[in-house]
Amino acid sequence: MNIIAVTACSTGIAETYMAAEVLERCARTRGHSIKVETQGALGIMDKLSSQDIASADIAILTNDIAINGDERFEGLKTLHVSIGDILESPQDIMSEINSES
Repeated sequence: MNIIAVTACSTGIAETYMAAEVLERCARTRGHSIKVETQGALGIMDKLSSQDIASADIAILTNDIAINGDERFEGLKTLHVSIGDILESPQDIMSEINSES
């Protein structure tokens, strides 16, 4: 499965980047490809291209704060989760993605 994600938290510091790392690790251990855009204190990093979005099977978007450019994901299967859910139970998120495919 080809997954894209955007992580962002209210402070835009540690949790944004920690969540990106956790998603990348969990997706890859399950054999999925993933690209994660972070929207934090350093600005937007690893911005998802229109090609990344077009080729994705699902998008994981954090819902702790508004995501910049969330209209890019219209029409794409999307899973909204909190940063806390990603950090506390990433395997549950991956299981949910697998059940939706």
